[in-house]
Amino acid sequence: QVRLVESGGGLVQAGGSLQLSCAASGSVFNSYAMAWFRQAPGKEREFVGSVTWTGDRTYYADSVKGRFTISRDNAKNTVYLQMNRLTPEDTAEYHCAAGLGSPTPGDYRYWSQGTQVTVSS
Repeated sequence: QVRLVESGGGLVQAGGSLQLSCAASGSVFNSYAMAWFRQAPGKEREFVGSVTWTGDRTYYADSVKGRFTISRDNAKNTVYLQMNRLTPEDTAEYHCAAGLGSPTPGDYRYWSQGTQVTVSS
């Protein structure tokens, strides 16, 4: 009954910015750590980052450190992924997930449907 619905994906020029949002319903949002994963064609699903349920600590993959920011607004049951200085290597389908906050996909109970982010050169 828990649903995670994303918005904000699309096409952006290299060097630009894009913000994804993920709204949760059907559960107590602040009971879960939230994470973002991405998967590019021909590649395995990759951990992007996560935020604790309180929003007081974040974790990032090395590939996005300093460029991406994860935050959450528990009053709105929404988690955000602010992506800055995007490169074509960031092109992927992005998913949000609710679970333990680890970099392991199997530790997440709920997943969004995914949204495509395409970065052109």
